[in-house]
Amino acid sequence: MSKSDVSTYSQWLQPHNLLRLSVVVALLTIVLKTLAWWLTGSVGLLSDALESFVNLAGAMFALTMVTVAKRPADTEHPYGHYKAEYFSAGFEGVLVIGASLAIAWAALSRLWNPQPLEQLSWGLMLSLLSTVFNGLLAWVMLGSSRKYRSMALEGDARHLLTDVWTSVGVVVGLLAAALTGWLWMDALVALAVAVHICVQGVQLVWQSSQGLMDQALDAPQRLKIDTLLDGYAKRNEGVNFDNISSRQAGERSFVDFHMHVPGQWSVQRAAQLRSEIEAALLQAIPGLYARIELLPMGMNTVSEVADGEQGGEAQGAAKEGLST
Repeated sequence: MSKSDVSTYSQWLQPHNLLRLSVVVALLTIVLKTLAWWLTGSVGLLSDALESFVNLAGAMFALTMVTVAKRPADTEHPYGHYKAEYFSAGFEGVLVIGASLAIAWAALSRLWNPQPLEQLSWGLMLSLLSTVFNGLLAWVMLGSSRKYRSMALEGDARHLLTDVWTSVGVVVGLLAAALTGWLWMDALVALAVAVHICVQGVQLVWQSSQGLMDQALDAPQRLKIDTLLDGYAKRNEGVNFDNISSRQAGERSFVDFHMHVPGQWSVQRAAQLRSEIEAALLQAIPGLYARIELLPMGMNTVSEVADGEQGGEAQGAAKEGLST
């Protein structure tokens, strides 16, 4: 494969391109699954078709949010628009929960009033075909979401995976109903699938909320940062680091900390070391933005002093309360 082919392939794996493809696949699966339901009258296949409508809405919203997240920083959003992707993941989570409730309602209705199933072979074939499309796309999207750290892409991929599980469950239910003659198996499997995808929706909403609340980088990334800074502190006598905080915002990672240097160091020497550390952090964690504040040894910022005083007052009040 030539370099141009690799470049073209990588470009197609970018989030906005995969989400465009997700919209096309959602439209295709809507046609296939609606036709399968119309042929068989299965409530399971109806639930599967409803899930595909939700997939379409989710993919379109995710594509919009990824486009917003790519906008450069401006005067009103100096830190960029990276968090827009978390709105997409939360929205998809809500859609998944809503779809699960609709599926559960339809399944409960059919559980008490089973209906005969018709033309199962065609219905199963169409359902399995759409499942293959969704499964392949979800697999590619999950890999790309890890590469680009795209929460919107991951949310849409996991949404597609719930659709795959829905389809698999529906097929199992239809086969069981056909083999045993127990028509209620169709509705029972649809109900079980509804519970499963509801759990997936809740997890998506939870992940989205954590990102919007500036969740810290994961443990392996924090360990990389701590190890790197410890190494620089050992190799440079009199240098230490404190007040280390990190956060994840879509595909961009942020870390802030103070770098204390000996008071006799020149500004140029301190700045050179800071630039070296920034480059090392970026190499260790691609996409990381480091904000390093230089301070002479033994000096803290005004906010640190204020926080320390407030902490001391709180401890004193607590001790006083205990003594009374």
